[in-house]
Amino acid sequence: MHHFYYAEGRLHCEGIDLDRIADEIGTPVYVYSTATFVRHANVLKEAFRGQDVLIAYSVKANGNLAVLATLAAEGCGADVVSGGEMQRALTAGIPASRIVFSGVGKTAAEMKLALEAGIHQFNVESAGELKLLSRVAAGLGLAAPVALRVNPDVAAGGHPNISTGKAGDKFGVPWTEAEALYDEAGRLPGIRVVGVDVHIGSQIGELAPMRAAFEKVVGLALRLRAQGHAITRIDVGGGLGIPYRSSDSPAPPADYAAMIAEATAGHGFEVILEPGRVIAGNAGVLLTTALYEKQAPDRTFLIVDAGMNDLMRPALYGAHHEILPLAEPAANSAYKSYDVVGPICESTDKFATGRDLPEVQPGDRLAFMSAGAYGAVLSSAYNARPLVPEVLVHGDRYSVVRRRPDFEDMIRLEEVPDWIRTKA
Repeated sequence: MHHFYYAEGRLHCEGIDLDRIADEIGTPVYVYSTATFVRHANVLKEAFRGQDVLIAYSVKANGNLAVLATLAAEGCGADVVSGGEMQRALTAGIPASRIVFSGVGKTAAEMKLALEAGIHQFNVESAGELKLLSRVAAGLGLAAPVALRVNPDVAAGGHPNISTGKAGDKFGVPWTEAEALYDEAGRLPGIRVVGVDVHIGSQIGELAPMRAAFEKVVGLALRLRAQGHAITRIDVGGGLGIPYRSSDSPAPPADYAAMIAEATAGHGFEVILEPGRVIAGNAGVLLTTALYEKQAPDRTFLIVDAGMNDLMRPALYGAHHEILPLAEPAANSAYKSYDVVGPICESTDKFATGRDLPEVQPGDRLAFMSAGAYGAVLSSAYNARPLVPEVLVHGDRYSVVRRRPDFEDMIRLEEVPDWIRTKA
């Protein structure tokens, strides 16, 4: 479900004609729908009604402050993987008591920052990390609330690069080593064992692999309780998929919630969720303008002003995004097959291959749909292109929530040393 639709022949976001944003802000530009963020957050809340649950939105999916503030107002916490993401969450109004710190490479400085803030939980991913956290916490006279992220050796995810729960992945503690590491954690100063964490991948459409992982993890949690550990929380991660194509039908949140309720029933666990894409993915689009058509012997290239530096997912994962013209096509429109590419000097700067679209003329505008997650957060200034701006729509109003930097902004952190200037 999203709030992008055609009205009077033009593609809209809520009550705003997207051509208006393109006219006033320029392209490429990300546009987000407040109503979609709010609806998706509330669909999850409703699905888990009656369960003891913390919905910790995954900041890595879309960390714009306005997006985080929107979700904070809906009662969401945050799942963060860096000190910077934690500071973003706090700045947006998410209380530290609703923040979970994940990630395989936490530094001592980040641990100190999170401990002093008083976060809800550290999801610890290795023995080395556990020992460092013990030293940092003990040095501050604090106790770090810890869940070990276990790797259940269950494969899942829409692409091998976003599957994180299989043996050999860099994430989590190997299943065969988990109980021994919990024993060690129980003896370390500055560590308070509170839960078990698992996250097996992203863009998961079927519940079967999740069920397999969760049942293993609940079994582990109950064994740990029997061994004397005060396990009160199960962090089930995120990963629920969204429809990138109209033909996609991923498992709905209600079925996901029912499966988790069944797996954890009667054991008194707080359930922690880390949804990202399922909240943010369909809440955003990337607008672009067609620049040129270029004919090759075996294909037609449509060159647009957005590049892989603006939307990395197709280059990174071969990801699919529906492409819609901002002008609604007539019923009898002629269609043409295009390779849709950007201006970046890389062969991977390609959004679609052999995509049938209504014929596009230079100057026509297009929307890459379902771009609200892992879009702007993965963007860069490669080829000295300015970071793409972000716009948040609320009804018939919009606000630029990250502006497009100018050249002076882009070079402000750089400096030419005196010895080079002197030589010149």
